[in-house]
Amino acid sequence: MQQKIALDILKTGRNVYLTGAAGSGKTHVLNSYISYLRKHNAVVGVTASTGIAATHLNGMTIHSWSGIGVKDYLSEWDLDTMMQRQPLVRRLERTDILIIDEVSMLRPEILDMVDMVARALKRSKDPFGGMQVVLSGDFFQLPPVVRKTTEEIFADTARSWCEADFRVCYLTEQYRQEGGKLLSILNDIRDGEVSAVSRKALQERLLTNGGYAEDPVVLYTHNKDVDERNATELKKIDSDSVVYEMTSGGRANLIESLKKSVLAPEKLELKVGARVMFVKNSSEQEYVNGTLGEVISLEGEYPLIKTKTGHEVVARPVSWETTDDTKVLASVTQVPLRLAWAITVHKSQGMSLDVVEADLSKAFAPGQGYVALSRSRTLNGLVLKGLNPTALQVHPYVRERDEQLQAESRRWENVFQKFSKAKVQQMHEEFVDRVGHAVSQSPGIPTHFKTQALAKRGGSIADMAKERGLTKATVLSHLEKLKDAGEDELLEYLKPNQDELNEIERAFKRSKGDKLSPVHKLLRGKYTYEQLRLARLFL
Repeated sequence: MQQKIALDILKTGRNVYLTGAAGSGKTHVLNSYISYLRKHNAVVGVTASTGIAATHLNGMTIHSWSGIGVKDYLSEWDLDTMMQRQPLVRRLERTDILIIDEVSMLRPEILDMVDMVARALKRSKDPFGGMQVVLSGDFFQLPPVVRKTTEEIFADTARSWCEADFRVCYLTEQYRQEGGKLLSILNDIRDGEVSAVSRKALQERLLTNGGYAEDPVVLYTHNKDVDERNATELKKIDSDSVVYEMTSGGRANLIESLKKSVLAPEKLELKVGARVMFVKNSSEQEYVNGTLGEVISLEGEYPLIKTKTGHEVVARPVSWETTDDTKVLASVTQVPLRLAWAITVHKSQGMSLDVVEADLSKAFAPGQGYVALSRSRTLNGLVLKGLNPTALQVHPYVRERDEQLQAESRRWENVFQKFSKAKVQQMHEEFVDRVGHAVSQSPGIPTHFKTQALAKRGGSIADMAKERGLTKATVLSHLEKLKDAGEDELLEYLKPNQDELNEIERAFKRSKGDKLSPVHKLLRGKYTYEQLRLARLFL
């Protein structure tokens, strides 16, 4: 299916599963649809199964967006508790369209939990509370991580998938690899029969002299190999290093559990010139989990990082916590970085790279080889340090399901093309009328929408006030209106750091209200009224 047809089907408001090979333009279609929806003032939740995948759409993880967090199961008590969280309730109530990218890495029970939350908080018996749901991904990519081996590990086996009646849009045009041998190899892997020509082409990319490719992103299947390669590269830098030690507090068993679950090392050794990756989302949206960069200075108290986009960020320590309601049971604190000359294949999913060096000699799961190979834009940009038979395998279920998905896509394309252009336009307009939130038609733009435009550019409150000639208090009142209109995600970059937010939240609870003056007194003037008012937006 062509991208234009898929986009036209999306605009009708039908639930859609958007799929296709790596580089077929799934993210482009999603971004185009998101722009279309926002142009028509529809409220869209933009999410993905992982933090890195979410960065490609400027969204958040579905776990965070839906409020389910790391839960494996939702009890009635959990749902009741979530219904008391007003920011979460407002988010769900106002959302018209939910997008979940990289759904291949989402376990079926997670999708069912999102459905449960949406029905409960939107007070609707319809699948996903009546929202249009757009899932995107490719089951040939890595399957979800499961604690217990079961046959039903893919999202399309979820009850909610069946009930939502998804239209399949299988994109067939290729944009990333520009055709050629690499595309043929990837198609062979998808077909389950790698030809002699493709095998020879891969053998020619094997680096057998023990050397390395020039300035690559290195992919391994195991964390141990990643750590060893990063340590080797760090030693090559002839300069002094600085070590940052993790600190902790709380129950010993919970601390150990946190240390195993967070990606930041207990002892982080850095040098100027080291490649690094952020391993946590910034509360101020300076970086996200998966942002790559380079250490450019260690002269200050904390490392200064220049990201791939050229943005300079001081990597200050952050905390990971285990909580029971508002009580912190355990926490660990560390600079949110790890070395990143090498990363795991799992972490690379969704990236598009110029030079890739992949060691697939220890591939152990179907899909690992396909993901690693498809990170490269061209065959010439790919170097292999090893390749075992497992690397070229795909899950038997995936190959069989792929044939069904292609057939479904062709069927829906044939059905859709029978509609006249006028009928398609009518369906588009009817959906926009249903989900679009009309902007005032009176002369001039409401003043808080002008502030909204500045917020979309990421301006600080002081900058917005200065540019508009307003007081900070007036700008804050505009932000409150935007929050009430469901623009929570737009304001996320203004969120105070978590420690400050926790302290202010506890004070609001002690005051048993939402007025600023009692909280200001309880905190003995530690925060200004403007800071308290801003924090209140995120409580």
